[in-house]
Amino acid sequence: MDSGLTEPTLHFPHAEPPPFGELREIAPGVLWLRLPLPFRLDHVNIHLIEDGAGWAVLDTGIGDRRSREIWEAVLDGPLAGRRLTRMIVTHYHPDHVGLAGWLAHRFDLPLWMPRPEYLFSLALANAPGDLGVESWRPFYRRHGLSEPFTDRVLDRGHLYLRCTTGVPSTYRRIKHEDEIDIGGRRFTVLTGGGHALEQAMLLCPEEKLFFSADQVIAKISPNVSVTAMEPEADALGIYLASLAALRRRVPADVLVLAGHGLPFHGLHLRIDELIAHHAARCALIADATRAQSLSAAEIVPLIFPSLADEHQLGFAFGEIMAHVNHMLSLGELTAETDEEGEVRFRAAG
Repeated sequence: MDSGLTEPTLHFPHAEPPPFGELREIAPGVLWLRLPLPFRLDHVNIHLIEDGAGWAVLDTGIGDRRSREIWEAVLDGPLAGRRLTRMIVTHYHPDHVGLAGWLAHRFDLPLWMPRPEYLFSLALANAPGDLGVESWRPFYRRHGLSEPFTDRVLDRGHLYLRCTTGVPSTYRRIKHEDEIDIGGRRFTVLTGGGHALEQAMLLCPEEKLFFSADQVIAKISPNVSVTAMEPEADALGIYLASLAALRRRVPADVLVLAGHGLPFHGLHLRIDELIAHHAARCALIADATRAQSLSAAEIVPLIFPSLADEHQLGFAFGEIMAHVNHMLSLGELTAETDEEGEVRFRAAG
């Protein structure tokens, strides 16, 4: 019998995004700019917040010519006569920090950023070849990746360089629970790990605005990965703890302005969905390893059966390692090393 009740769903005040390079006001004094990305995830959202006589920029876009040309057109066109005042960068991924160096040089913009995100951006920009490339090789090999694919994963640092313009040599640190004034509005900085190191988000409770960066997105799950730099990290545990903290800290009725996808209402529902999504993945891994022990590389196609390219495969491997490490920390998996030095996982109990 139908009770007449419906499942709660997310609400999207905008059915479609603005075209690349066009501005749309999504709240009083808040503009939405969408920039293209050369990946399957083909866009990133940039937000501009009115800041006195100008605009504060939240994230920058990837460091390629097309994005620079769009910025130039926007500043010569709809924003003509209004300067940029500062850029606040949420985290070190190239679609968010990619144009920080160029914007700083071109428009004399100060950079505001969490310290771990800034320092990692600086390290990647200035010494990508020194970040343990060869010493990282055993990590991928012992978890079942082939030699050719390991080579491609290790080359991703060079891809990062091609997608960024560096960061300025000075910055202003922002940290968890900082209060920032932007154009007379008070924003609270919230930070969370798992997807990045200490990703920054902005909350304006008075106006029910929450800039969630990549921590909470409406229709995709942010990549949560383990890499060779910190091979035993419980990145998924960190991410899940962050989601729980956001659910306690941020009101349910905010408008969520994320780094990708459409703005939406329904933050708490989406957090619950993301937590359930990762629990389901852990259950799949447990089921797959109950009858036989498997390496991380062997688990990848069982959880991600239709990956389109090597770029996605690299992310998928990191995701599997994040789930495996989390399950190891909870005692849900055991690990053993076979005669060839490959680590294999089996469901506990």
